[in-house]
Amino acid sequence: MKKVYINMATISYSTAKKDLTDLEVTGFFDGWQSKPSEDDLRKSIENAEYIVLAVDNEKNKLVGYITALSDNILSAYIPFLEIEKNYRKQGIGRELIKRMMVQIDHLYMVDLVCDKDVARFYEKFGFSSYHVMIRRNYTNQ
Repeated sequence: MKKVYINMATISYSTAKKDLTDLEVTGFFDGWQSKPSEDDLRKSIENAEYIVLAVDNEKNKLVGYITALSDNILSAYIPFLEIEKNYRKQGIGRELIKRMMVQIDHLYMVDLVCDKDVARFYEKFGFSSYHVMIRRNYTNQ
């Protein structure tokens, strides 16, 4: 893990799923009506093809992560870029997406769906706005 210092906290970044094992993983899914359990969050990260974790080393806490699902030939989909609310606006999200794009840069297409209020953030990394269709099953949250 490479260490980066942000507001006196030591933040490390890792692409190793094993690094998730002993971390506290609370404080995510801010604004969700029904938040996934800690176990579901861990499984979601572990089942992703590509991951980047941001860890506060002093607190042994996961403070951000990004995941990508891929066929490893042509495409990838980024379902999650999450930053724990107390660590936002510190460049962690920017670093996570940069590190993810290095991993999946060889693919023809990388897709993600985001809220309009964060679209400009993704445009900085070469993403463009397109029409998409989505379906949400809120009973399964």
